[in-house]
Amino acid sequence: MLKYQLLHPEILAALGSAGHGAKILIADSNYPFSTRANPAAKRVYLNFAPGLISATDILRVLVDAIPIERADVMVRDDGSEAPIVAEFRALLPPGTPVHTHKRFEFYDACRDSDTALVIASGEQRVYANILLTIGVVLPPQ
Repeated sequence: MLKYQLLHPEILAALGSAGHGAKILIADSNYPFSTRANPAAKRVYLNFAPGLISATDILRVLVDAIPIERADVMVRDDGSEAPIVAEFRALLPPGTPVHTHKRFEFYDACRDSDTALVIASGEQRVYANILLTIGVVLPPQ
């Protein structure tokens, strides 16, 4: 029994085997999970029903579980950010660099061999995709 925010056994196992530089994709319900992410990445489907579980719900829990070195987000074709990107920024640790990519650039980034975990959300908002890069856990000083 765990007494912790993150309880999902498959996500815990994937995070436990990932290290510095590994990437985690939290994707909305429109994302092409089977074709636009690293084929070797662990896939966890949390898209229980439309609107359940949201991308921000998942991010909120992961921020507490892993060090985040950077985040990459998908933007519209004109380069503008969807409203959810502001929510992502607010949930990320202060100072986390957020890099923006148009749709196909973002897909290419997610197909990278460093993408270790793909989490399918029930998020219905568009452009609600975020790719997290795991940072390092520093020793106590």
